[in-house]
Amino acid sequence: MRTGAEYLASLDDGRTIIVDGEKVDNVLEHPAFAPVARTIAELFDLAADESTGMQYIAPETGEPANKVFGIPRSHDELVARRKAIETWAQHTHGWIGRSPDHVGTFMAAFAAHPEVFAVEGGRDFGANVTAHYKRLLSENLYVSYAIIPPQVSRATTASGWEGEYLQTGVVEETAEGLLIHGSQMLATGGALADEIFVSCIKPLGPDDSDFAVGFIVPTNTPGLKQYVRRPYIPAATSSFDYPLTSRYDEPDSLLVFDDVLVPWDRVFVDRDTTRVRRQFFDTGAHVLGNWQAQIRFATKLQFIAGVARRVTQVNGVDKIPSVQEKLGELAALVSSVQSAVLAAEYTAEADESGFWLPGRSALYGSMGLQSEIYPRVIAILRDLVGGGVLQLPSSVKDLTSPLSAPDIERYVQSPGVPAEERVKLFKLAWDIIGSEFGGRHQQYELFYAGAPFVVKGVYTYRNYDYDTALARLEQFTSSYKVESE
Repeated sequence: MRTGAEYLASLDDGRTIIVDGEKVDNVLEHPAFAPVARTIAELFDLAADESTGMQYIAPETGEPANKVFGIPRSHDELVARRKAIETWAQHTHGWIGRSPDHVGTFMAAFAAHPEVFAVEGGRDFGANVTAHYKRLLSENLYVSYAIIPPQVSRATTASGWEGEYLQTGVVEETAEGLLIHGSQMLATGGALADEIFVSCIKPLGPDDSDFAVGFIVPTNTPGLKQYVRRPYIPAATSSFDYPLTSRYDEPDSLLVFDDVLVPWDRVFVDRDTTRVRRQFFDTGAHVLGNWQAQIRFATKLQFIAGVARRVTQVNGVDKIPSVQEKLGELAALVSSVQSAVLAAEYTAEADESGFWLPGRSALYGSMGLQSEIYPRVIAILRDLVGGGVLQLPSSVKDLTSPLSAPDIERYVQSPGVPAEERVKLFKLAWDIIGSEFGGRHQQYELFYAGAPFVVKGVYTYRNYDYDTALARLEQFTSSYKVESE
């Protein structure tokens, strides 16, 4: 299996990444990307290490592959997949939101149902999906995706916008493939990925067929540019002052296609507004992919809970009833997400092809509360740290300078907790709740699976068994009536 060193070596491939108006020559040599690239490399090393139990023999290739990319064909395989995902999530403590197992999971679900991509009398796009899935397994690839239109207007779809091909769409069909022009968001990790899957998960109208595409391209494809949001790593003065920012600041990119030729063998969906939706929901990709996301989210919440608990210990307030109440609420929130992950696994069922999928009710129920749970978790941590995160040394240099170190050691400490340990803990807490990295993560978790009203009003609502609830209500209310005296 590909190692971390091999992954890092592959990044110098001529990809067009633009930051501050300039093209990045090599992401591995750029301060905005090198630290998080090394974090991704560590994940590949974990998978390549047989002792971690992340490998299996893939039936599609007959060779060792990464379990996080596997198609679960039994309940045991679904459990094994969850444990492999947890191995990666625990290594990053859940702070890499689009690690390679996220989009890799979507690719696995696509390959489990190639018939969804087949077009009668047309090109065999199902074969394309299967072929690229085998490549994913064999090469242990990092695939990112951009599946949301740019925010030109949310009142209309792309066909109603002023200006042609602002959203990624087909401008011409050729014998070699599709000529693509336009932009798409939000390619988290795109600057560090091997390939990028581009499509549209937002519902499209009948006039939007040119934008109803699905395809996968190498990150260094000529004509593909990535405009990356402001990176936070360069502003992190040290790993001591910004322990999360300096390791886990994964880039988010706006993709721009300047008449990019996508070969036919890389096309999954060709101008089909029905099939572009089916690829996500009829294959099980949305279910399995978001289960991976909830496993990662639960791991992250558990980490934040650990920080909150340690803060109360260091401050000596963990015996106060009101503090224990807050810790109890925090525990309830984290436990609810962890329990939903396991409940979805427990209620999993195989579809008609033998592809095992987590229970939708538990999964989407948890997703529906994510936009409320994360801000509340952060609010509890803010309450518990209080002013402690504001009265911190300006940087780690205050702990090492002869001018300041004696005062810091004397005045910024707690009983049994030396200054270095206390400062380290509260710097970590600030990186969670107050840094630009922390602010980005709050926004990120709010909209992880889409706008909250969509997640609740579509996914959570439609996947809850209200029919059974109504039937039981009807059974009860029909058991009594108005009695005449």
